[in-house]
Amino acid sequence: MTFRVLVLVSGSGTLFQALADHLTGRGDIELVAVGADRECEGLDRARALGLPTFAHPLPKGADRAAWDAELTRKVADHAPDLVVSAGFMKLLGAEFLARFAGRTINTHPALLPSFPGMHGPRDALAHGVKVTGATVFLVDAGVDTGQILAQGAVDVLDDDTVDSLHERIKVVERHLLVTVVDQLAQQHTSGEDNE
Repeated sequence: MTFRVLVLVSGSGTLFQALADHLTGRGDIELVAVGADRECEGLDRARALGLPTFAHPLPKGADRAAWDAELTRKVADHAPDLVVSAGFMKLLGAEFLARFAGRTINTHPALLPSFPGMHGPRDALAHGVKVTGATVFLVDAGVDTGQILAQGAVDVLDDDTVDSLHERIKVVERHLLVTVVDQLAQQHTSGEDNE
């Protein structure tokens, strides 16, 4: 049985692209759609691959719960087994998590629980750590607080800038993401419960 994956993006879509490249020619995992909170390069990448896409913006001052309910509906329309938040810059709400709990993963450019939030590489540099990295985790109602599924370390170099560090973290992040998706697909097809 094919493992159906839907990806949510907000920006350039490099994490999505890494996953798409990894899955090229595979029959066991199918990318069923790519959604975003705005028009972005990630959607362009998906369209170039012939994948269904949707944009679901959150206008300033809009009802957040209503936005979340509509996002839930749009994602559910594609019947994914797994939702991958790949640089998606909106918090997923209660209705979404109720529907897709235990089957939504995210990546983060730090070794959680250290440096959660929007600025993992910057915060790691500011704190003077010698090692940081990337994390793949199950999304829950908190900010970067879900169950950790995989982590990879990245050394912080003496001459690192936020950008240079983040670029090296992204390499690890992409590798971790495809590895975790493979593992979850194997668990799904073997009938294991991945919570």
